[in-house]
Amino acid sequence: MESAERMFALDVVRGLQAAGHEAVFAGGCVRDELLGLAPDDYDVATSALPEQVQALFPRSLAVGASFGVIDVIRKVSGRYLKVQVATFRNDGPYLDGRRPSGVVFSSAREDALRRDFTINGMFLDPVSERLLDFVGGREDLARGVLRAIGDPDQRFSEDRLRLLRAVRMAARFGMEICPQTAAAVARHASAITVVSAERVAEELRKMLKGARRSRAAALLAELDLLHRVLPEAGHLVRVPEELEKALGALGRLESSAGAMAALAVLLDGVDEAVAIPMSARLRFSNQERDLLRWLLRHSDFLSASEGMRPSRLYPVLAHAGAADLIAIGKARVSGAAGVAHAAQVLASLPREVLAPSPWVTGNDLIAMGMKPGPAIKEVLDSLLAAQMDGELADLDAAHARARSMVA
Repeated sequence: MESAERMFALDVVRGLQAAGHEAVFAGGCVRDELLGLAPDDYDVATSALPEQVQALFPRSLAVGASFGVIDVIRKVSGRYLKVQVATFRNDGPYLDGRRPSGVVFSSAREDALRRDFTINGMFLDPVSERLLDFVGGREDLARGVLRAIGDPDQRFSEDRLRLLRAVRMAARFGMEICPQTAAAVARHASAITVVSAERVAEELRKMLKGARRSRAAALLAELDLLHRVLPEAGHLVRVPEELEKALGALGRLESSAGAMAALAVLLDGVDEAVAIPMSARLRFSNQERDLLRWLLRHSDFLSASEGMRPSRLYPVLAHAGAADLIAIGKARVSGAAGVAHAAQVLASLPREVLAPSPWVTGNDLIAMGMKPGPAIKEVLDSLLAAQMDGELADLDAAHARARSMVA
């Protein structure tokens, strides 16, 4: 059964073709369909000019009309779908290492030749089911080879972000980077600094998720990119044994663990304080920064969880990052018994046990005659620990203990 996104994109192609224009699926969605994968989204390339696209589809946005890009919108079952429609084009000179200074509208063949990698340079007519492959993408896909279109040095000079995209796609699809393309990546690696921190961070998020992240990290190191995008992990490049250890742990990291967990593996042994400037540099969200810092702070905590008092263990297991911390512990192997114990506790206890409501509150202490101030927190922490450790039978016992501490 076709997805709503594909049916919408097919309708857009049919509408353009009915008006006398050439129109095809383009880029990643073609690659994914040839691989038997469900594309995240569908892009359409066409001979129609932007104004012609908007005339055919009034519900559209000119997000990049000067580059020939129009977003066509449709509401389906209460949600909005988007198909990006781009006019076949040639790019002008790239002056900033990211975007062309202008475009000239052209043909499907010329449009294919300006793209990054052969597996992304194919077109598919979904009406006739005819594949347009001017760059040998289908053969490279079958051979498992990632190859730049044309001169790889030119491709990477045009857009430096392609250096990271080469790593991510090779890892994601289990492909080998052809020697000429790989050599060009290494030659241009130092230029990755011209790419915005946000775009670098987004590529890192994508490549550090899922089962292929070890391969991605290995390629980053091999192609001289790792220490440039993550100087905090530069020790891995300098010490091959440490790199091998980190790659092994990444390979064992459960696929459900997030990108911050993978980053914590790469930064194993690095002080948690590095998370703050690194997160600022890469424009991480506050949530990502706090999670990474917490994971680094507790990197060795679970290895000693057996026999640990509940008041120490439970608050850690109640944290939103607990599953990632356990996944990291399992991947690192050392301290396996403690990690296994923590995993069993997390799986067996409900949240109200791991993070119970305190039997005594600050208002209770004030009502008992305690003056507001830092000492209140100390008493509350002590009472909650006693509650979690089973030293207090019930609320009455907790209040009795509190009155004795206030007196």
